[in-house]
Amino acid sequence: MAKYAAAIDQGTTGTRFMVFSHEGTVVCSDYQEHEQIYPQPGWVEHDPMEVWEKTQAVTKGAMQKGNISPSDLAAIGITNQRETAVVWEKATGKPVFNAIVWQDTRTREICQQLIDEGFEDTVKQKTGLVVATYFSGPKVKWILDNVDGARRRAENGELLFGNMDTWVIWWLTGGPNGGAHITDYTNASRTMLMDLRKLEWDDEILRRLEIPRQMLPEIRPSSDPDTYGTTLSDGAVGGSIPVCGDLGDQQAAVFGQTAYDVGEAKNTYGTGNFMLLNTGTEAIPSKNGLLTTAGYGLKKGECIYALEGSIAITGAAVQWLRDNLKIITDAAETEAIAQEVEDSGGAYFVPAFS
Repeated sequence: MAKYAAAIDQGTTGTRFMVFSHEGTVVCSDYQEHEQIYPQPGWVEHDPMEVWEKTQAVTKGAMQKGNISPSDLAAIGITNQRETAVVWEKATGKPVFNAIVWQDTRTREICQQLIDEGFEDTVKQKTGLVVATYFSGPKVKWILDNVDGARRRAENGELLFGNMDTWVIWWLTGGPNGGAHITDYTNASRTMLMDLRKLEWDDEILRRLEIPRQMLPEIRPSSDPDTYGTTLSDGAVGGSIPVCGDLGDQQAAVFGQTAYDVGEAKNTYGTGNFMLLNTGTEAIPSKNGLLTTAGYGLKKGECIYALEGSIAITGAAVQWLRDNLKIITDAAETEAIAQEVEDSGGAYFVPAFS
């Protein structure tokens, strides 16, 4: 019997590969950051090829650290930054544009037009979300509208769309040579394109955003015994390992923190802050501005739902101090700098931005 299970955590600031024993203890891991690209105020991008290169590097790095062979691994699961959108060539795997990150606000005009046209109620009712720059659908429309020839190529079936889970799984399982083009309920629920109760892409929303259905991934359960595919024998893992788990990072935290019962919740403090509350098999609309979202789904056509409250920029503010203002070179320095003065003089910085 294989000794271990492995997980790829493709996050906003970096990618981690971890190997776990049957008891749930970490056997080994490796992590690398990737570049945050800020072309102009409000725009945030990642280079998808850099993300894939880092994914391969940390996979190899962790397995070398732990002296892990492919035969030691029973399966691999993926968790990922949600909403970040990638559009790429089906034949080559080449992105037509950088990944537009969940924090990016360039789609404000697209979103405002939907709101002005009275379409937000439809979006809320069908997807559980509000119309906002946060979600993938408007980002895909922006790429199709602004990248030369992208819409025509998408309509001709030449382009694929996915969030980071889809992008990584596609490459892991073969890329242009038959890679699995899939996503799970949790990631699909963050696109603003999926009917939350039917667990299917919604044709009315796709028509409104002018997104061809054929470029979208197949929606699958978050854990699939039939597997999404297997890793390449000559790839980063070095063997054919089933890929059979896929969850957006915040929903993965719900599952990992064992919030399986209705009313149980978790809060994550990371790049942003995210609190999710398990509502069971009922998708409950919020009267107080929370999002209704997929929590996880372990069987086809079945889903556990959640309510979510989020703050986009919390820990990311520290990275901004490092990368943009150059006040620090490492996040750990913030505490030492803060202790250099007796008090703040009445000034407080609360890292909680939209």
